[in-house]
Amino acid sequence: MLRSVGVLALDGLAMFEFGVVCEVFGIDRSDEGIEPFDFRVASPDAAPVGSRHGLTLSPPHDLDALADVDLLAVPATVIQRGHDARVLDTIRAAQDRGATVLSVCSGAFVLAEAGILDGRRATTHWMHADQLAREYPAIDVDPTVLFVDDGTVVTSAGTAAGIDACLHVVRRELGSEITNTIARRMVVPPQRDGGQRQFVVQPVPSCTDDSLRATLEWAVDRLDEPHTVTSLARHAVLSPRTFARRFVAETGTTPVQWLTTQRVLRARHLLEQTDVDLESLARTCGFSTAALLRHHFRRAVGVAPADYRTTFRLTAA
Repeated sequence: MLRSVGVLALDGLAMFEFGVVCEVFGIDRSDEGIEPFDFRVASPDAAPVGSRHGLTLSPPHDLDALADVDLLAVPATVIQRGHDARVLDTIRAAQDRGATVLSVCSGAFVLAEAGILDGRRATTHWMHADQLAREYPAIDVDPTVLFVDDGTVVTSAGTAAGIDACLHVVRRELGSEITNTIARRMVVPPQRDGGQRQFVVQPVPSCTDDSLRATLEWAVDRLDEPHTVTSLARHAVLSPRTFARRFVAETGTTPVQWLTTQRVLRARHLLEQTDVDLESLARTCGFSTAALLRHHFRRAVGVAPADYRTTFRLTAA
């Protein structure tokens, strides 16, 4: 049963991510029938910690206060190695005694340095996912999800995904009724659909080959037209086999996959900027039907086009 929650505050603390943990677990909601959590914020020697926003936080507890908490939360902080050995020992001890350890955003790097993510699936903000995978190859990093529940270790993606992860822990430990009450008080959905993919900007792959670059630009201007490897190769004045080989070498993907990605990117833009119906939007992007658009869009972005539009539609002031 989740009764006590400890927050590990470190120098370089991100105040929003810290605030998310405080908002979910640190507010007395007994007037709504929820038993308050035993909530503790601690730092090494209870020393003040600086935030990345220029503010200073003075935790009331030292690390000893985290020795018996049911949930140990590590909010985002500046990514660096060489954390206080006592901090890493506190995280390891929490895992060893069966407590849940939760990281928000870049807090995953602290868990990684403690070694408790080795052999586990985990996530962090999509901007830092490659770095986490590169620096800690023993971790199975998934950059596409809002959070990962790997038993006693829960890792979340960037910023607002910390809300999703915290509410997930509440739901897992205390049930949906309490989760819904907390979410309603916070004015957030108790559970969001989709993952990080809907927030990731996907740039057009760079290309140094002049003939291929010209063909890529030509194709992007005509996404509503049917294209094949043969037609693209003809524009580049290459044989289909040579074109396909050079295309993969330059872009890291196949011509067909590249076209699909560009069409999805065009669809994202139109969903954000216009109210065009899905059938018309699908044809504009080069998908023959709305059903085909939905298939490729969900596969690439993680949510349905209609849900993406609801989230990202830009409305006039």
